[in-house]
Amino acid sequence: MEPNDTIPAAPEAPVDTPGPRRRPRGRTTLIITAAALLGISGGVAVGYGIQAERPPTPLSVLSQPGLGYPAKALPADRAPAPLPVAQDRQVKTDGDLRKLLVDKPKGAKKSLADELGIGDGWATLPEYAQDFYEDPNYMFESLAGGDFRRVASASWRRGQYGDIQVQLIQFRSGDLLGASDHVADQVAYMDEDKGGAGNLGHAIKGSREGRYFLFPVEREAGYLPSYRARALAVRGDIAMDINIYDTVPISKKDIRTLAERQLERL
Repeated sequence: MEPNDTIPAAPEAPVDTPGPRRRPRGRTTLIITAAALLGISGGVAVGYGIQAERPPTPLSVLSQPGLGYPAKALPADRAPAPLPVAQDRQVKTDGDLRKLLVDKPKGAKKSLADELGIGDGWATLPEYAQDFYEDPNYMFESLAGGDFRRVASASWRRGQYGDIQVQLIQFRSGDLLGASDHVADQVAYMDEDKGGAGNLGHAIKGSREGRYFLFPVEREAGYLPSYRARALAVRGDIAMDINIYDTVPISKKDIRTLAERQLERL
């Protein structure tokens, strides 16, 4: 050790003085949280109490046009009158559908079934499909799938061998357009040579899609010639199907007039 060097003094022992202590957090936090919850609950309760004592606040007027209601009902002389039964189609078509069948044409005679008292003016779906279509099974499934409801039917004799048949096929009102689809399919089929009339037919007055058709005469050795005319139209949920059969020519006027008269009844 060098002469000028000094021995460092030994460090003094630390004085045992108490330092600041932390407060326990758990209890204080619980107290603060409880106080906050009490404050919120109390505020909500007071708010409900004040609101309950206030008079009700009226709602603002609707801003959409046409949604307001009059302060009082319109007088009887200004209130809209209900539709007459003759103009209310739902009342007409939901009743006895047979009453909407066209009256017997001039010069026509009762059918053999009417003379014998057979039939009541209704036809079942199997009867209609079987009597009027070459493929009754397909037609049965097609009509049933279109929500078929019922068929009102009428027939008369025309001349010596002629026959007139009128069917009103009604479908249930819903998502399907059974009547329109049925008539559209039949009108499209009429343009075919096999089974159809082989022509586009003619428009029926008073019906947008209704048409009437004259079929080519059918001749076979040993038999009288066969003539046919058909009219198809739709009115609401009812499809109109009229057929005239005869051994003598059928005029356009005969089938057109009968179709127009039937449409006027619907």
